[in-house]
Amino acid sequence: MLNLAFVVILSYLVGSIPTSIIVSKLVRGIDIREHGSGNAGGSNVFRVLGWKFGILVILLDALKGALAVIVVARFYLDSFPFKNITPFDDFTLVQIICGVAAVIGHVWTVFAGFRGGKGIATGLGVLIMLVTIDMALALGVFFIVVALSRYISLGSLAAAVAVPLILVIRENIFGVDIPGYNTVLPFCIMLALLVIYTHRKNIDRLINGSESKISFVKKKSIK
Repeated sequence: MLNLAFVVILSYLVGSIPTSIIVSKLVRGIDIREHGSGNAGGSNVFRVLGWKFGILVILLDALKGALAVIVVARFYLDSFPFKNITPFDDFTLVQIICGVAAVIGHVWTVFAGFRGGKGIATGLGVLIMLVTIDMALALGVFFIVVALSRYISLGSLAAAVAVPLILVIRENIFGVDIPGYNTVLPFCIMLALLVIYTHRKNIDRLINGSESKISFVKKKSIK
């Protein structure tokens, strides 16, 4: 039980690394939470500092989720303290648990007063390790929606909802045998609901038309 608690806490700490705050401090000497939407995530960095730094932060945040799944989970060496009723082997289930902990760490980071990002990029890193094909298709949805609307938040919401939908379509319509489908699907639904919850203010702004659109024009320095 102590070993499981150790990898969960370590995953949470990895997810808690406030990459957007670190990058904004190093690049412009600002706290990204005091600019733009006030969110400590890649999309806000995209708006405030430009697309290059936005992509950098998104990649770093995704790396946190991937590290929790492929590195931190390997520190788990014991047998489960409870019965594993999932179709996954013990290690895969540990990977899922570590991935969830990393996303929670990103959203409620202990290193920045529990004010983090919205979990999209870190969740991306987790899912791309677990359901690679479905996540790749969801990324296509993200880029199409952002290209058409120029709303990163809308693209993020669409991609989050697309993942469980794609799983259902591939498994039940196209007859693809997705390993651990009955466990992966609830996990992806849970992450989608978390993303919707963390984007609740964005949803309000999208509805009333006040959500900020992104631009690929180079940003001027912020003083």
